[in-house]
Amino acid sequence: MKNKDLQAILVTCITEHKEDFYRLAYSYVKNQEDALDIIQESIQKALVSLDRIQDPGSIKSWMYKIIVRTSIDFLRKHKRVSVTDDETLEFLSSGQEDTYTDMDLHEALDELPLTYRTIIVLRYFEDLKLEEIADIMDEHLSTVKTRLYRGLKLLRINMTEEEQ
Repeated sequence: MKNKDLQAILVTCITEHKEDFYRLAYSYVKNQEDALDIIQESIQKALVSLDRIQDPGSIKSWMYKIIVRTSIDFLRKHKRVSVTDDETLEFLSSGQEDTYTDMDLHEALDELPLTYRTIIVLRYFEDLKLEEIADIMDEHLSTVKTRLYRGLKLLRINMTEEEQ
């Protein structure tokens, strides 16, 4: 297939799934600007290595793979520690405790090891099939199933510990 045809397929894929790609990047970095930077860098990587794609039908999962790897690289490079002054800390802590069940889920997800979190996010938040996740993660299907099971078990343990 010609490079221009692949480019057109890639542009169509990015246009159709831009919200999904953004949501995936955001699930890693929890910051709008950083998520957009990851998407931009992922698109650049995809365009540069477009000649390596063998099956045009797998461009969507290929883009997911690039976004996941770029997000993980970003997290490794930008391990952040946020410092807050005493006044802001007092202001933020002087209220009633907010109890949002979804927030507990997201916090528990953030505590999971990256391999488990990635599989759970791709499966339940991006609604991908296990075969697609295995392709994205470059793992065997049985490995993905095992990690999904273990990740859900760890997530359940974390959630029950937070409730108590």
